[in-house]
Amino acid sequence: MTNTKENVVWITGASSGIGKAMAFEWVRLGYKVVLSARRIELLDEIALEIENAGGEALVVPVDIMEEKSIENAVQNIIDNWERLDIAIANAGFGVFGSIDKLNAKDWNRQLQGNVTGLALTVKYALPHLKQNQGRIGLVGSVGAYLPNPNVGAYGASKAAVHSIGLTLQVELKGTGVSCTTIHPGFVVSEIARIDNEGVWHPERPDPRPANLMWPTDKAAKVMAKAIIKRKRNYIFTNHGRVFVWLQNWFPGLLRTIVSKGAKPK
Repeated sequence: MTNTKENVVWITGASSGIGKAMAFEWVRLGYKVVLSARRIELLDEIALEIENAGGEALVVPVDIMEEKSIENAVQNIIDNWERLDIAIANAGFGVFGSIDKLNAKDWNRQLQGNVTGLALTVKYALPHLKQNQGRIGLVGSVGAYLPNPNVGAYGASKAAVHSIGLTLQVELKGTGVSCTTIHPGFVVSEIARIDNEGVWHPERPDPRPANLMWPTDKAAKVMAKAIIKRKRNYIFTNHGRVFVWLQNWFPGLLRTIVSKGAKPK
């Protein structure tokens, strides 16, 4: 993309983790960044850090559980910066529990956030992306391809994200807008420390293997690169690719490996 200093990137879920790291990466690449999430005080801190480093950031609060909030956020971006070139639907969370223990409220919350909220983010961004032959980034998970004991609702939601990405790649033909669905493996995040009601528990241990965890800044670099190159589907980390390969060719072995791994509570 030429003249990147005029291009606007919108990132949902930008207050922490991968979303926060992506904000700094896009600024490093020369883009103006819109930061969206519910925790406004954290967004303000990130924006100040970006501005002190010479970048441009706009804080636009959004709650992906509310359609009107998403619609208003996009209008806020256009009112302030008059364009939108890249929309990254990164906001999401996990609902934990085995299939036999999850209730309708759990399932509805998981799908409303990770699927409906993501789809509506795309819906309201698209008219503006079409004006600039822009880019969409959908943040899925390696879990879209794998069995997910005790996080079955999360895995189902990310499988839906994968399907939405495939559909958009067909629906957007001829518009100049690309859709990149990114499926990370283990990346440092707060996901395991947030309960099914959305409450953060800083003391809660993360059951994911620390030796396989990617730092967020490393993840942000490969994610931004995939979106810039208009890749359709991008799986990382190395262990994530290995797990997907095992699921394709040796599913029984993968089920054995997964069944013995640590699980969220």
